[in-house]
Amino acid sequence: MKTNSLPPALLEQLRGLDACTVANCIETFGLRVRNAGFADATVRCMFEDFPALVGYAATVRIRSSEPPMEGQSYHERTDWWDHILSLPEPRIIVAEDIDKRPGVGSFVGEVHANIFLALGCAGFVTNGAVRDLPGVRSAGFQLFAGCVSVSHAYAHIFDFGGPVEVGHMKVQPGDLIHGDVHGVQTVPFEVAEKIPETAQGILQGEKDLIAFCRSRGFTVEQLRQKVAESKS
Repeated sequence: MKTNSLPPALLEQLRGLDACTVANCIETFGLRVRNAGFADATVRCMFEDFPALVGYAATVRIRSSEPPMEGQSYHERTDWWDHILSLPEPRIIVAEDIDKRPGVGSFVGEVHANIFLALGCAGFVTNGAVRDLPGVRSAGFQLFAGCVSVSHAYAHIFDFGGPVEVGHMKVQPGDLIHGDVHGVQTVPFEVAEKIPETAQGILQGEKDLIAFCRSRGFTVEQLRQKVAESKS
């Protein structure tokens, strides 16, 4: 499978931006409606003090509430590692729990976090559950999940390498993912290279407006004017 691959220096620049700024930048290009492209509040960041997560999506659909038709668990499926390795680094596992009640069992804990790290992955995003948080944190592996579950129950792979949806965020294999304490989103490749420069302008404008609000010369009329100018 072929996917876009961005220069490492650009990925590092994106990693230095918070998710809200990246979202603001994406909005300026008008490529998608503003209520799409990001996971909703049902998916939250587990390690809020970690730096931004940036990488390419390796997609998988999972289940945990009922046993698989064959075998016992995901430990018996290693074929999907080839899908992970077909993507450029850094990789991010994006797993859609397709059960009617997602998160009965956890797909990723300390052991699989370390397996994924060895496979060049930097994080895991799911609408389902995760566990072993202290061990995963110490490994430096970021998690975005719908909940935490004490057990892996019957966690197993349903299929992989296709489109998934996590927290109403639609993800294709190879999509560029960005996330931090605020949430996780996809970044259109068409504008990825323009985001760092666009962010500089947005951040400077925000800084100037905040400084004015805190200044002794603040007036409501001037604030209205400055806000209007910033939208023009």
